[in-house]
Parts: sequence; C-alpha cells; structure tokens
Amino acid sequence: MSRIGNAPVTIESGVEIKIEEGKFTAKGPKGELTQDIDPSVTIKQEDGVLTLERTNESKDAKAKHGLYRALIYNMIQGVSKGWSKKLEFHGVGYRAATKGQLLEMVIGYSHPVAFELPSEVKAVAETAKGKAPVLTLESHDKQLLGQVAAKIRSLRKPEPYKGKGIRYSDEYIRRKAGKSAAK
Repeated sequence: MSRIGNAPVTIESGVEIKIEEGKFTAKGPKGELTQDIDPSVTIKQEDGVLTLERTNESKDAKAKHGLYRALIYNMIQGVSKGWSKKLEFHGVGYRAATKGQLLEMVIGYSHPVAFELPSEVKAVAETAKGKAPVLTLESHDKQLLGQVAAKIRSLRKPEPYKGKGIRYSDEYIRRKAGKSAAK
C-alpha cells in the first residue's frame, strides 16, 4: 500500500485547480502548471482536499499512485509559494552575475561561461566578502528548477581534493587526502 499516494493533498488558498480526463491543471499567483495523469489513477476533490485512488492493484498502478500524488503536491506548492535552490561557487576567482535571463559565470576556465536561463526561472547572484558567491534560483516548476540547477552544477562539479566547484548549499563534499610526501 502506498503511504505517499494515500496522503491527502490540501489545496492552498488562491490556487485554482481543474481536473479533466487525463489532465490536471493548477493555477496560482506564481504561475500555471499542467500534468498528464495516467488512467490507472483517479483524482477526487472534496472540500479543498484532493485524494488519489488507483483503479487496480498492479505494481505499475501502485507506483504511479505515489508518483502522481507527489507531482500534484509539488505543482500546488509551486504555484502558491514557489520553489528555490541555492548554488555556491567554491574556488579562487569563481563568481556569477545575472543579466536578465543570461547567467555569466567565471568558474576556472580560460573564458567566462554564459548560460541562458528558461523564462520560468529567476536567478539572483549574491557576493559577500569572505564567503563563496551564492546563486539563488527560483521557479514555480520544481522539475524545471532541479534540471536547471543540475545543469549549472555539471559545468564544474565539486572535486574531492580541494572542494572547488559549484555545489548545492546543503551538499556535503567528502574530501580525500592528497598524496603523502615520500619518505
């Protein structure tokens, strides 16, 4: 039995939802999101609470039960409050600057790296003296936000010896000992 799939989803205030045949739409102050729903899962709305039920007890239907409940929850939270991710730039001379939807980064290559952000993602770069530069990404779409953050991180992954690179703010990098001096 799916524990996540059985949990009800409360609809936040200011969020309008529309349930059609095979399609779920959530619209709120931050934006609008649409998700196709598999026929093995049905959505019921009662008094501002959504419940999901599966049509059969197959292994596939059980997996999709929890999946679609999580996707719908993320959509409702996204259009009402939004999602954010923070990336830290660790390394000498590493920095980031935003110009509209263009993100310019200096991350140890011989040239600055330019990254075009999707229109749904907003970025703010902050630099404080003595601390690593921080890039904050915000969006109403959690899937797109995670994908963009992963793509930016992949441009310069943190390495295990000095810890240089782009990392998530809550990420822990396991450090390795370097070479020992010969005796």
